Amino acid sequence: MTDPIADMLTRIRNAAKVKKAEVYIPFSKIKLEIAKILKKEGFIEGYEELKSGDEKAGNQFGGINLTLKYVTGEQVITSLKRVSTPGHRIYAAKTDLPKVLNGFGIAIVSTPSGIMTNKEARKAGLGGEVLCEVY
Repeated sequence: MTDPIADMLTRIRNAAKVKKAEVYIPFSKIKLEIAKILKKEGFIEGYEELKSGDEKAGNQFGGINLTLKYVTGEQVITSLKRVSTPGHRIYAAKTDLPKVLNGFGIAIVSTPSGIMTNKEARKAGLGGEVLCEVY
């Protein structure tokens, strides 16, 4: 797999379209940080880190089990869009960080201080690679 973050976003989009309650994602540290941000910003109900050897993980490497969030039967996440790809990296300076849906959405940015939202990066005065946009 060449782009594990795009795979994560696609799994979430597909599960939300068929109104699944949970979605399994293979584990990586960056995906766990993205899941933490989605939980903190209220786009998902929660996440559970599955250790290697766990029955739910289904393999030896572990994973992340996301619980999706719905309001009156409609998914909270309207759009998940991958911005920077392995073949075309998109970087933004602290002054050029994107505003998603005029502030109603978030962009997830990989900065030298870790992965954070565009709002947190702007406050910290950091730029970085724009991973994805969520609204």
